[in-house]
Amino acid sequence: MVRRMVGGVLGAFALSVASLSIAAPTASAAPAKLSHSEATAQFEAAGITWSSSGNCSDRNVPTCTSFEQINENTVAGIIDFKDATGCDINLTGGTETGHSDGTYSHWNGYKVDISPTDCAANYIRSNYTEVNPPGWGSEQWEAPSGNLYTNEDDHWDILYY
Repeated sequence: MVRRMVGGVLGAFALSVASLSIAAPTASAAPAKLSHSEATAQFEAAGITWSSSGNCSDRNVPTCTSFEQINENTVAGIIDFKDATGCDINLTGGTETGHSDGTYSHWNGYKVDISPTDCAANYIRSNYTEVNPPGWGSEQWEAPSGNLYTNEDDHWDILYY
């Protein structure tokens, strides 16, 4: 480091600048995760129901509906969706195995599936922007937040970033 004398005096400013450290940018923090019981308590309080074809909640069984390790933002997102729409919401998919892989996947806590209802479909189609659907959905809509709502005919697959 080079220090320069200014007017014959090394000022306090120069000393304090010399001692500054600059932190490198950090990666964004991992999303906050909830347990199955924490998530279901929030769903119950919001009036959201859930069901599974296997009548179970084991994350490692594909016929169960589990919310173990779901992102806190995903839980908040579906609660906000219910509040905005006024629709009855029934969750049919969470973090259980059996869904597609990927960073923004069910397993990683970013997605939920809901039962299809006219109420939810009408709200999505009236308030969001239609985008090109992926090969696994018949239609896809993007909310102003960037969240994606994909109609898979027998359910809506919802991605909360």
